Amino acid sequence: MMRSMYACVSGLSAHQTKMDVIGNNIANVNTIAYKSSRATFQEVFSQTLRGASAPDTALGRGGTNPMQVGLGINVGSIDTITTRGGYQRTDNPTDLYIDGDGFFIVKASNSDTYKFTRAGNFTYDELGNLVTGSGYCVYGWLDYEVDGNGNYVFDTNKPVEAINLYFDNYNGNKQIIAAKATENISLAGNLDATNSVVGDTDPAQVFVPVNVYDSLGNRYEITIEFKKIAATGGETTWSWSIPNGNLAAGGASGTIRFGADGRIIKNAGEDKVTATVTLQPNDSIGSRDFDVVIDFTNITMFAGSDENSVDAKIVDGYPSGSLVSFSIGSDGIIMGVYSNGKQLPLGLIAIAKFDNPAGLQRAGDNMYVATANSGDFSNGLKPGMSGAGTLMAGVLEMSNVDLAKEFTEMIVTQRGFQANSRTLTAVDEMLQELVNMKR
Repeated sequence: MMRSMYACVSGLSAHQTKMDVIGNNIANVNTIAYKSSRATFQEVFSQTLRGASAPDTALGRGGTNPMQVGLGINVGSIDTITTRGGYQRTDNPTDLYIDGDGFFIVKASNSDTYKFTRAGNFTYDELGNLVTGSGYCVYGWLDYEVDGNGNYVFDTNKPVEAINLYFDNYNGNKQIIAAKATENISLAGNLDATNSVVGDTDPAQVFVPVNVYDSLGNRYEITIEFKKIAATGGETTWSWSIPNGNLAAGGASGTIRFGADGRIIKNAGEDKVTATVTLQPNDSIGSRDFDVVIDFTNITMFAGSDENSVDAKIVDGYPSGSLVSFSIGSDGIIMGVYSNGKQLPLGLIAIAKFDNPAGLQRAGDNMYVATANSGDFSNGLKPGMSGAGTLMAGVLEMSNVDLAKEFTEMIVTQRGFQANSRTLTAVDEMLQELVNMKR
């Protein structure tokens, strides 16, 4: 009987632990990105009263099974259920949801160890650090280059660094975007084929104003003038010029030619020309002369409703601007938007991925740390690459606790605890009867 009593005690203790797990799950039903737990039981070793025996065909005797009495139960495991929770829209640009596998990488300080979280309720502090609600810095990459297609490419082979939206060692002060001198002007549109041929000294027939910027962001307006100067043998020649009064050096000029099909005849030195913009005077504003490439290849010459419609479609260069806002893309790039209309990346958020995410150990504050069974953390991954999930901005992951399941488990656990307590009461009454036999 003493064995049954202690078996019931183990049952009471195990069911109490399971109720603790259920209670914690229910308490965290609204905790951001909380992963629920479950407790499982296993029997402890049994006392063998008689071992098994083999059958003996010679004697015609059958075999017997082992005779054992169990000694109760233990908590076999407390598992973390890593399924994704639903998402909640917040429209806060720094709230992030990982659509797929992975964890955000955070640290409380430079000397702290890396911690990992699915809770993306981030904000930024006075110094521009991207942080969690508990002040942990969010990690990623800051150093990038621009490839030949104009894409921003971060060096994700480098170790991750704390993301700062205002300043870093690679880009300096990111609250201000430096001015850029104009280097390219691309013209497009139509020159009216019905214009009459004029001489070099005649007034210009088409005027195209263009705004350009020097290296300090000062804006100047230059005017490109066009004249139809020849039309013979199925070929039409137009001259172009930038008068001296428009800050151009030496009256930049040249010609472009069109075929009978109205398309420009591409010829080296004609369809794309380099002109120097000379500032007058150039010593009063601290800037200097700069060269621009003027591209005429997208100009046509037809007679029709377009008439003279040449315009500057693409002009690079811009004044300085201050950081107005930012947005976070699905690829993790934080793109800053500046007052001059330009955009530049402020950083790239990294994702950590583990072979066994259920093996991570809870560290409080919705954080986890790596363990011997979770797999090692070596470096972050770019969202959407190598199996890491993509990001959704303005969205948070909700708890994956299933209340219906938890309440059902609560009922079953309560009944299990009750049954063990009733068995303990029955054993107590049997012991009482045994004691009463002495009377």
